[in-house]
Amino acid sequence: MNAANADLWTLVLGIFTLLIVSSTIGYLLQRRLPAGQSNAAIENLNARIKAWWIMAILIGLAFLAGRIGVLLLFGFCSFAALREFITLTDTKRADHWALAAAFFVVLPLQYWLLWERQYGIFSIFIPVYAFLLMPIISVLRGDTERFLIRIAEVQWALMICVFCASHVPALLTLTIPGYEGRNVLLIAFLVIIVQLSDVLQYVWGKLFGRTKIAPSLSPSKTVEGFVGGVFSATLIGAALWWITPFTPLQAGVMAFVITMMGFFGGLVMSAIKRDRGVKDWGHLIEGHGGLIDRLDSVVFSAPIFFHIVRYWWSIT
Repeated sequence: MNAANADLWTLVLGIFTLLIVSSTIGYLLQRRLPAGQSNAAIENLNARIKAWWIMAILIGLAFLAGRIGVLLLFGFCSFAALREFITLTDTKRADHWALAAAFFVVLPLQYWLLWERQYGIFSIFIPVYAFLLMPIISVLRGDTERFLIRIAEVQWALMICVFCASHVPALLTLTIPGYEGRNVLLIAFLVIIVQLSDVLQYVWGKLFGRTKIAPSLSPSKTVEGFVGGVFSATLIGAALWWITPFTPLQAGVMAFVITMMGFFGGLVMSAIKRDRGVKDWGHLIEGHGGLIDRLDSVVFSAPIFFHIVRYWWSIT
């Protein structure tokens, strides 16, 4: 077993050990409740733990399948997230061809470019070519009612659900001296830190939260939860430096950056949900709402993380 595989298996063992401990705690908390009584916080915690098991298993299987497995997993995530996003937009019949192009042309081409390692066109395909293509396709139908709003919604959906999300598997394309064959650990670092930050902000907020940050956007987010969660996730990121090409200090800085981006990404996506008048993006994952509800922090963090690593540590 080479060093990369050894580190990956160590990480996997640690994650599943944490999940087992979390499941045990959730079970014991549920058992301590009086018969017939329920507790919303405990039920929410147990639902989240079940969802984490599913996500951990899926990501683990993708890692075992290698590069093709990771691309297929995130390609599916982009498709499902795009579907959730589009269901909340005000598209019309005139936009159907543009939507078909988004799902069956733009999305697969974006991931094919990743497979071919064509970074140059990958980085501009959606924000340049797809953004110009969408309004052209729609305008040919001749329907100008709310045209700008309709097109902007489709473009934003592509940016979030496909462009940003595809930067997670894009980490596999980077060439980092002395880190060859270990790029999958960068994906693990990104996902673990961002997801842990969300969880820790929730826990710190429940324990000590008093001051609301943005009550009109996300009533559960507090200053105390934010500070405690980001600080804890930053320390965990520094402790996980051994799975990255970074020093402990650099890993801590990277963790801080991606947790901050994840937090603000969550606020942005919450604002969109409030604008649409919904609580969750969907009901795909019990206890977590839709897929976008789980990806919102990751998709905002991924492009920033990718480009910092690319231009600071990699040689292309």
